[in-house]
Amino acid sequence: MTTAIRPFSVCVYCGSRHGDDPAFTEASRTLGRSIAERGWRLVYGGGRVGLMGEVADAALAAGGSVLGVIPQRLEAREVGHTGLTELVVVPTMHARKQAMAEAADAFIALPGGLGTLEELFEVWTWRHLGYHDQPIGLLNVSGFYDLLLGFLQQTEASGFVDAGQQALLQVQADPQALLNRIAAASVNSTRREDFSRI
Repeated sequence: MTTAIRPFSVCVYCGSRHGDDPAFTEASRTLGRSIAERGWRLVYGGGRVGLMGEVADAALAAGGSVLGVIPQRLEAREVGHTGLTELVVVPTMHARKQAMAEAADAFIALPGGLGTLEELFEVWTWRHLGYHDQPIGLLNVSGFYDLLLGFLQQTEASGFVDAGQQALLQVQADPQALLNRIAAASVNSTRREDFSRI
C-alpha cells in the first residue's frame, strides 16, 4: 500500500477585509494563482471574505488544491468557504493555528489586521526558537508593512532583536519574487509535524 505524498503547502495569513488599496486584492489573487500554477497547495484560514476569499478563489480558479481551517465560531457566522478542496472545522483559534502550521511547508503574510500580525509573529517566534525551520515570507504590497519593518529595525537597534532573527523573514513586494525566495529557502528545511507541544 502506498501513501500519497501531498504537494508543497504554503500557509497564507491575510485579512478578512479587502483594505483600502486595490493592489492588496490584486496581490492576493496573484499569489493564490501563482501557488496553484506551481503545483503547490494553499493552506489558509478557511474564510470566503476579504483577501482570504480572494487568495482561495484565485488558487481554485487556477486548478489548485486549497485547504481551509476555520473555528466553529466563525463557521457558525457563515463566513466559511464551502467551495474548497477541503474545509476543516476546529473548536478554537488555537486549534486552527496548530492545524494550519502542521499542514504547511512555508508561511506567507499578506496585508491584514490583528489576526494576520499575530499569526505572522507567532510562526516567526517559533522559527527563532527552533520549533520549525520552514521559510517565512512577508508580502509588502504597496509598502503596507514599511512602518512595521522600520519598527523592527528599531527593536534591533534597541537590543531586543538581532540581525539573525530579522533574516528569518523573507520580504518582497512582488508575489512571484517572494515565492521564488520561499522555494529557494525551503530546499534545506525539515518539516516539524507536532506543534501541539508549543
